[in-house]
Amino acid sequence: MNILDNMMGAQQQTLQLKARRLEVIAQNIANADTPNYKARDIDFKAVLGATQKQETAMDATKSGHYDSGQELSPDGMRFRTPFNTSFDGNTVEMSLEQAQYGKAAGDYQATLNFLQNRISGIRKALKGE
Repeated sequence: MNILDNMMGAQQQTLQLKARRLEVIAQNIANADTPNYKARDIDFKAVLGATQKQETAMDATKSGHYDSGQELSPDGMRFRTPFNTSFDGNTVEMSLEQAQYGKAAGDYQATLNFLQNRISGIRKALKGE
C-alpha cells in the first residue's frame, strides 16, 4: 500500500480535506436560521503549513529560543468573522456561504480530476500503452 500512497502523493489527503470543507460549509448553510450559531471554515493553507511544519519540526533546548506561533486545532477549524452581525447572534451569511460552497466544489472537482488523470496514467503504464 505504501507504493500506492507514493504514487498518489498528497492528493488523497487534499481530497479528504476538501470534502470535509464542503461538509462544514453545508453545515453553515443548514444552520443559517439557528440562533447563536457560529459559522466555521477550514483554513486549508494553515493545515497544509502545519503539516509541512511537522515534517521539518525543530526541537528547542530552551522554551525561549523561538516562538511557537498561533495554535491551530488539529482539524484546521476556525470561526468566520462576519461582515454584518445579526440580532440573534448567528454569524452565517448566506451569500458568502453559497459563494464559498461553489468555490470549494470547484476546487474539489479539480483535485478529483487531477487524481483521476494520475490514475489513468498509472493504468496506461501498467498496460504498456
